[in-house]
Amino acid sequence: MKARELAESICARLREAGYQALFNGGCVRDLILGREPADYDVSTDATPEGVQQLFQESLAVGAQFGVIVVLDNSTQVEVATFRSDIGSADGRHPERVEFSSSPEQDVRRRDFTINGLLMDPRNGRILDYVGGQADIKARIIRAIGDPELRFEEDKLRMARAVRFAARFGYAIEPRTFAAIQKLAPKICQVSQERLRDELTKMLTEGAARRAFELLDETGLLRELLPEVAKMKGVPQPPQFHPEGDVWTHTLLMLEKLPAGVPRTLAWGVLLHDIGKPATFRPPTRPNDRIRFDEHVEVGVRVAEEICRRFRFSNDDAEQVAALVGNHMRFKDVPQMRDSTLKRFARLPRFEEHLELHRLDCLSSHGNLSSYDFVRNFLAKTPPQGVHPPRLLNGEDLKKMGFQPGPKFKEILNFVEDAQLEGRIATPEDARQLVQHEFQPAKSASL
Repeated sequence: MKARELAESICARLREAGYQALFNGGCVRDLILGREPADYDVSTDATPEGVQQLFQESLAVGAQFGVIVVLDNSTQVEVATFRSDIGSADGRHPERVEFSSSPEQDVRRRDFTINGLLMDPRNGRILDYVGGQADIKARIIRAIGDPELRFEEDKLRMARAVRFAARFGYAIEPRTFAAIQKLAPKICQVSQERLRDELTKMLTEGAARRAFELLDETGLLRELLPEVAKMKGVPQPPQFHPEGDVWTHTLLMLEKLPAGVPRTLAWGVLLHDIGKPATFRPPTRPNDRIRFDEHVEVGVRVAEEICRRFRFSNDDAEQVAALVGNHMRFKDVPQMRDSTLKRFARLPRFEEHLELHRLDCLSSHGNLSSYDFVRNFLAKTPPQGVHPPRLLNGEDLKKMGFQPGPKFKEILNFVEDAQLEGRIATPEDARQLVQHEFQPAKSASL
């Protein structure tokens, strides 16, 4: 069953049992905008216990806050009881909730007017207690009620305002904007995981440049990613970067990220030059230029720290660091030995490395010669040519009389280089090469 079908059937069953039942929040907003909602949420005056009695296939994911998830195979819909939130002890959760029979009372605790709309699925009638339809028409993000109170209740809402404004191309209403600027230093009270997920959405929803411009304008950027904020005003050599400083270059790359881009590539784009502010060196003699010596190595360390801070998975953190660490290697690909180029192309998710390089070029000098070189190389080289099966392994070396030790890696890499360069093709070729290039086993010092 599709999400909308499940949501409609939930509403019908709740009404049959004598309850109110309405679509709420983002799905209503998206339907008004003519977008297909990613998911559907239902609001009702049924208590969480009442919802679970009606739907055996359900989970109490937030029953204390009135939220039950109703399941149908892999499809799920959140069903929330109308409520009022009282107080906010931790800047996210209310101190207590009071369930209600009033949909208007429920709406007034929500974040933004465009997310405070309700819809009767039977006839499509919109219930709008907060002016959400007018703000959609005016293309405005406006907090419901007092913006400072809404943001004090959940500090993440400040970042969500930025994301929604960027995603829909809306402006943030002045009082809401001013409240974000005032409360921006409190954003770090939010858990790192929630901040990471919100930033990742900004980077992958197709409006990353506008999102980061708004983060900067609201003061959130220096609180969330001070390392990125330091890119502003850091000049670059105009012969390679006619577009301007490091911040401008990064924004141009973010602008080119489409919706649905892999999250690691998006973070790699954001952080690929993160080491430049700390390594900036102005010209020191005639005909010299601006330099960023070791900015890649410094950038990797900074990126790793950011990934730790936001509690990235190990796999994602490794990929982001690899994207930062390898982005300058593309300038050398035309001069690389075949073995070096093939090893480079074997990096995990190499397509992300290649795409980052393309965006890097298009957002600076515009020269795609190295990109085209690699694309042509990959097109004419079969996968087994890039990653052929090993001709020898450690067991083979032991059979040849070599003793396990540090020399093993050197020998195996030497053999693999020869294989990748086409100088050997069979295990027998490999054994002969080892016997010729390395000391006989019985006299080898391994």
